[in-house]
Amino acid sequence: MAMQFYASPEQVQRDRSEYARKGIARGRSAVVLTYEGGILLVAENITTLRKISEIYDKIAFAAVGRYNEFEALRRGGVRMADMVGLSYDRRDVTARALANTYTQTLGAIFSETQKPYEVEICVAQVGATPEADELYRITYDGSVMDEPGFMAMGGQAEAIATVLRDRHDATAELTVALALASEALGSVGGENGQARQLTDKQLEVAVLDRRRPGRAFRRLTGAALTTLLGHESVSDADLGEVDAAPPAPSEGKPTESAASETAEGTEK
Repeated sequence: MAMQFYASPEQVQRDRSEYARKGIARGRSAVVLTYEGGILLVAENITTLRKISEIYDKIAFAAVGRYNEFEALRRGGVRMADMVGLSYDRRDVTARALANTYTQTLGAIFSETQKPYEVEICVAQVGATPEADELYRITYDGSVMDEPGFMAMGGQAEAIATVLRDRHDATAELTVALALASEALGSVGGENGQARQLTDKQLEVAVLDRRRPGRAFRRLTGAALTTLLGHESVSDADLGEVDAAPPAPSEGKPTESAASETAEGTEK
């Protein structure tokens, strides 16, 4: 008869935590910080898979870890936000409510399943004033923290957070905030501990711009990102666009279906 080995609940939780932390540490890092015009989200990313995305009008999502797991969380958050906004009011969709939902989901997965999610996520909401900005950090075990203006996630997050802590300024311009985020991400991972100079090809960047009406999320790519990394400002019109917008009406598109016309013609 096979012997059943016993592990205490405390040991099981420690093993799961260690497993999740090791998985997260293998990935590249991301930082989120406030600046004078809103919230800046920057991730080190050399792939076409996105770590930063829009959730709703004033809310963004950033994550590190296993892509398929945080992508499932992102999709669930988008569905929840759309349902609440449609059922009640768009103003009822808040980062705090989404963070609470993610906390419950990740907490249940960590406690009840054999394998925890190897993810760490941030839900950010830009307010009408800098004081109203919100940053929520949710870890693999469902713990949630309200971060004070900046945060770092992923491998060597503590070292990156130290750079941000010493120099973060919520009143800084976008170019200054982006330079700080790029420098913080490049401060780790170099050969023999040397700092790295990250380029626009290695970064995924987006902002929640408090000055924009409606959807505040803007993704920075191409010439605009290169210009900002060169410490030069860009106009609001060139700051970037949302990920997707409703398609423009097609010219000559029929307003009635052929089936309805046929049905009307056969009526007696």
